[in-house]
Amino acid sequence: MTQEIPPLLLVGGGKMGSAMLAGWLDQGATQIAVVDPSPLARALAGPRVQVWADAAELPSDFRPAAVIFAVKPQAAAGVLPGYRDLAARSLVISIMAGQTVVGLEELLGPNAVVVRAMPNTPATIRQGITVATARAASPAQRDLAARLLGSVGEVVWVHDEGLIDAVTAVSGSGPAYVFLLAECMEQAGIKQGLPPDLARRLARQTVTGAGNLLAASSESAEALRRNVTSPGGTTAAALEVLNGVLPAALDLAVAAAASRSRELAGGIPAKI
Repeated sequence: MTQEIPPLLLVGGGKMGSAMLAGWLDQGATQIAVVDPSPLARALAGPRVQVWADAAELPSDFRPAAVIFAVKPQAAAGVLPGYRDLAARSLVISIMAGQTVVGLEELLGPNAVVVRAMPNTPATIRQGITVATARAASPAQRDLAARLLGSVGEVVWVHDEGLIDAVTAVSGSGPAYVFLLAECMEQAGIKQGLPPDLARRLARQTVTGAGNLLAASSESAEALRRNVTSPGGTTAAALEVLNGVLPAALDLAVAAAASRSRELAGGIPAKI
């Protein structure tokens, strides 16, 4: 039997916040408040969702079981202190890149119980993966966080918060790498004489189909790559070029994203 979703407060109704909101509604949530000053956020309102422009507008008797922060990390210092009272009696879940548990506790007060999580954009179609960490959450609070984060895909817990920066670089930013690959395949196809519409269709469906095959197969990505690579064939010729540049480029890209995630913490280290 599915557990009831308790009252929730979502701070930030952007793409990821609204994706999670849709997941909670699908799970049967009946009382969700959203705080977002953007006029576009008004579209999120409905029979089970109330939208407010500012935390000061929230009803004084509203008692959410969890406050989920989905604002840009650069806005954390200006936004989070306004929720210190609620954070003292509600579970806090942050999906802000780079913001550490210690840093969030400093902004929200010593009584805040924080779960730091990093989802990714496939959450919009319930195919995301979220990695979460916490140091003070009770089993019941972890269970609640897992249910809320799991509404948009898989959830993995790690004990070492320091891993979240690498998670951000691999899976949080990762969809953009895949989309760039599709873009590059499309443009390369056009340069080889394909009509643009056909080049786009081939690139998109190839990336989508390969991803679905990877998800459905018990074999590793390496094995699947070898399966499609005949010695001396066309794929081997292409991979000879890619192997000379792609691994090193991805190493640098992931390292840059992880470094930026640590910079967003503002010098506050991750500690568990």
